[in-house]
Amino acid sequence: MTRIMNKSLMPLLGAGLLLFLAAGCVSTPAVRKTGYSVQVGAFSVVENAERLSERLRSRGIDAYYFRKEGGLYAVRFGDFPTPKAAGDRADKLVSEGLVTAYFVVPPGGAEARGPAQPKPPAPAPGVKEPGEPGLGYVAARTAERFVGIPYRWGGNNVVEGMDCSGFVRAVYHLCGLTIPRTAAEQYKAGRSLKRGDLEDGDLVFFGSSRGKISHVGIYVGSGRFVHAPRRGEDIRFASLEGVGPSLKFAGARRYF
Repeated sequence: MTRIMNKSLMPLLGAGLLLFLAAGCVSTPAVRKTGYSVQVGAFSVVENAERLSERLRSRGIDAYYFRKEGGLYAVRFGDFPTPKAAGDRADKLVSEGLVTAYFVVPPGGAEARGPAQPKPPAPAPGVKEPGEPGLGYVAARTAERFVGIPYRWGGNNVVEGMDCSGFVRAVYHLCGLTIPRTAAEQYKAGRSLKRGDLEDGDLVFFGSSRGKISHVGIYVGSGRFVHAPRRGEDIRFASLEGVGPSLKFAGARRYF
């Protein structure tokens, strides 16, 4: 009887193993389009947005704050498959008194378009309108809007180095893409680039060696990138030549 049961389970165990491996245990972390999100708040003081983000993260919600085009700060969270799922989650937070008003942001929502750029009409399938900004350009301009504000993605509960990867992850989320969480995982995803091929929106990585990635930023052109340097410091521009004596340029990746 035992032998029969074991044989009958073998196909299921084999299928389970294949699913386990396909789920990412040994594969490169995926880059995918972001679903619907929830946006709350319009704060004139960045610390208020930061505090709300912290409260949401304390509830296990992957929230981040950012500067809107008008100079106010908002908080965004979620990666929901439908607008109803996003609204249901937000309604629960309203009923608990954690947030008041909110709105659901569609994938690649308005905040991802960069400064003062109205959404262009949809081009014909497969055709790119002349002058239409690419997602790399939008990511670079979005990153620049963060310059000058403190960014503590995980508060005091994460290890050093998570702020930099959390920052680029937030920018990409605003642009409609979900990328892996840590700098090391982000380095494994996307298409590898040579330094001379960098374009707006590419991620640039640094570390003591290519095998020890510890920092990441968003390239914005002219040999510069935007990054969250370290805990307690504002987001800023930096040169690819002047990151620091302990960090060397280790490579770049493109996700668009």
